[in-house]
Amino acid sequence: MRRGMLSDLFSGVVAKKLTLVETITEKSNQHEFQGTRPLRRLLGDDDRRGIPTRFIWISGEQEALAEDGFMSWSNVRKGKPRAAEYHLYYSGNTVTELMQPGDILFLALRRDGSVLVVITPPGTIQNQLVWLFGIEEQPGLGFTFQEIAGNNNAELDFAARYILDELGIEPEEPEADQLDSLIEKFGLVFPTTRIFSELARSSLPEVSAADDPDRALIDWMDREEQLFRRLERRIVAARIGGGFNAPDGADVDGFLSFSLSVQNRRKARAGQALENHIEAVFGAQGISYVRGAETENRNKPDFLFPGQQEYRDPGFPAARLTMLGAKSTLKDRWRQVLSEAVRIEEKHLLTLEPGVSENQTEEMQVKRLQLVVPRPLHATYLRTQQAWLMDVTGFLAVVRARQDN
Repeated sequence: MRRGMLSDLFSGVVAKKLTLVETITEKSNQHEFQGTRPLRRLLGDDDRRGIPTRFIWISGEQEALAEDGFMSWSNVRKGKPRAAEYHLYYSGNTVTELMQPGDILFLALRRDGSVLVVITPPGTIQNQLVWLFGIEEQPGLGFTFQEIAGNNNAELDFAARYILDELGIEPEEPEADQLDSLIEKFGLVFPTTRIFSELARSSLPEVSAADDPDRALIDWMDREEQLFRRLERRIVAARIGGGFNAPDGADVDGFLSFSLSVQNRRKARAGQALENHIEAVFGAQGISYVRGAETENRNKPDFLFPGQQEYRDPGFPAARLTMLGAKSTLKDRWRQVLSEAVRIEEKHLLTLEPGVSENQTEEMQVKRLQLVVPRPLHATYLRTQQAWLMDVTGFLAVVRARQDN
């Protein structure tokens, strides 16, 4: 199924590490960037006033804040004999007020002529955006320009859509009709996550977890996400069409409650879907496991190998036990798995999050937590991290070797 390309959304991007003079502080309130050559390559030489701009700030914990505003691009020496001097002015808002020296600015020009500005501290989001936009070098002190075309035109695969979702961007599905035909039987009601997961797998008969578990896990999750978003769109559209009315006017509380339920459902179902598809991988590979077995202090690791009975048997060698946590996104929640199985010194955690920061992966190594990431997502990590990462195939080999002893 065609997924679209990054160039469908963006024509180019610049990235920059912000300096003191470029941020709004007590010492600086200029609301502008110097029109360097990379910015001229992105925005051209013609003056542009009031460019619609979406400003997004994402913290290290991926908490986001967004606000609409504008930018203006102009040659302040236009009509004068001296060389052109461009400035990019931006409207002050709650997002730009959060900018700090050392934060990374990504300024992307969208195909409709509007601008997307993302500001984030160095870390996971920075890594993800550097990978998404194909920026060859980590942003230094000066602007770095990257055109989105030709060889630097990523397909909107699982990793790309994961990152775009963090930015609140939901690309269109080029083959939406095919997806709609698969969910038609559900009407305007969400099926259980297990049923949705089974539908996602059955709709991809060519995908084999026995042959390529890494690719299967990504393809299954990608398909379920597609199906879920299509059905969600129908259900949400019907609810909005019905209106949010109360006897005394608009039902604001009802609208806010409904919006929150949509977000919570997305998060909860993603985690459940991941566990469902991991189970299917273990089944295809003939791996013995228990899902949600109880260990010490009522902890319940997502997967325990070979099972709860062996874990509770003090005579069963601890070296033959394995546990796997599963989290579609990490943030700081990865530390939760460290106490989930005391007998197992080295823990494993599978995630679908692209480009986790070096600081986090280094801490994981110190805590004896091995990160498991499907092979297609390894390219989103820094080269210094990739040698340490374990893919799904490698994890299965570890479990199988312990079970065969």
